[in-house]
Amino acid sequence: MSDNAYRTEKDSMGELQVPADALYGAQTQRAVENFPISGQRLPRAMIRALGLIKGSAARVNADLGLLDHAIATSIEEAALAVAEGHYDAHFPVDIFQTGSGTSSNMNANEVIAHLASEALGETVHPNDHVNMGQSSNDVIPTAIHVAAVANCREQLLPALDHLTASLERRAAELSEVAKTGRTHLMDAMPVTLGQEIGAWAHQIREARKRIEQTLERVCALAQGGTAVGTGINAHPDFAAAVARELSAKTGYGFYTSDNSFAALSAQDPAVELSGQIRTLGVAYMKIANDLRWMNSGPLAGLGEIELPALQPGSSIMPGKVNPVIPESVAMVAAQIMGNDGTIAVAGQSGNFQLNVMLPLIANNLLQSIDIAANGGRLLADRAIDGFQVRRDNLGAALDRNPILVTALNAVIGYEKGAAVAKQAYKEGRAIIEVARETTELSEQELQRLLDPLLLTQGGLPDA
Repeated sequence: MSDNAYRTEKDSMGELQVPADALYGAQTQRAVENFPISGQRLPRAMIRALGLIKGSAARVNADLGLLDHAIATSIEEAALAVAEGHYDAHFPVDIFQTGSGTSSNMNANEVIAHLASEALGETVHPNDHVNMGQSSNDVIPTAIHVAAVANCREQLLPALDHLTASLERRAAELSEVAKTGRTHLMDAMPVTLGQEIGAWAHQIREARKRIEQTLERVCALAQGGTAVGTGINAHPDFAAAVARELSAKTGYGFYTSDNSFAALSAQDPAVELSGQIRTLGVAYMKIANDLRWMNSGPLAGLGEIELPALQPGSSIMPGKVNPVIPESVAMVAAQIMGNDGTIAVAGQSGNFQLNVMLPLIANNLLQSIDIAANGGRLLADRAIDGFQVRRDNLGAALDRNPILVTALNAVIGYEKGAAVAKQAYKEGRAIIEVARETTELSEQELQRLLDPLLLTQGGLPDA
């Protein structure tokens, strides 16, 4: 590239060349050169959070009489433009960078200072003005919390509401469709499809509740602790005022952490939130695998349902259709579990006054939130809403299910019931046929006691 493609920038370590059209400066360029690792950049939600934090800090510093109002206004306007996503291309720093996220904090400072300087017509300094009263050590933990709360509130929780509504709708629709229950993957007493799907809905409702409860703690912010938690170089009223300003800008109830030392050195709320999302991932995996089993076949599997046919299932076997949505959601679940393991390790990396794996926590937590939201909507729209029930297969399996004899235990006893079940299974006959021959129960009693739909209601048989 020609010399005209670069400009010379300077920081405390000296001069270096920066792309001429870059809005960032020397410190960002050093990070780009120092960390050519993954090609993964800071998540969009983190850039948004950094913009909101910088804009809020500028306004608060102006209100406290520490920053010229014209400079503060130019910073706030530039920061909000960054938050809105207009300058994401100018955030090139790799996720695998300095563990405090200093490079990304300075990236934001430099971009915002550049934009503010152009708008104001005078120099706005990235450290002295944009970073006033702040440190990377409190900005990045704050950004993690702001981004996580926003993405959960705006993406994940609505997606879980959508999935729950889909599951509850199908559960109600199929509340009187009986099927063979299974424990240990072996035939068990009957349940209804509504009961089975209702259990999935309960899992999702409870997962949502746990996530929402955790978000109350994630709303606690490290901002104001500055370098080590003491609040050096920040006005005593700065932390609470920034939390109020961020709440006003987002509509979420952020507040200052009770202990800034813990907020800088530990990431326990983020670890907790990741754990709750992992629990959601476990529920996704259970639901996805149940759907795959129920859909298996169409001839040699269970064949209880037929998922929507979305794409050809094989490059070599014509006509094959696979359960691609449950498979996709199962991979989402696996990724969430892996992310959580990484976040747990990263959460342990709080050495004395600072956690040094903050960008990794941010990346993995926000990815888990995003894919959990997308996976939930996908599961609802392209699997739950559209599957068809193969009632003939369900009925045939129920008729042959020897475990139905359990309903006769209270009348004929366990030992006699076991004998009936073994004979029915050995001869490939229905329980009711063998019971007619081997017990003194009337046809009317047998029909009542062995009604699969009544058996799904539990309890002892009527006398």
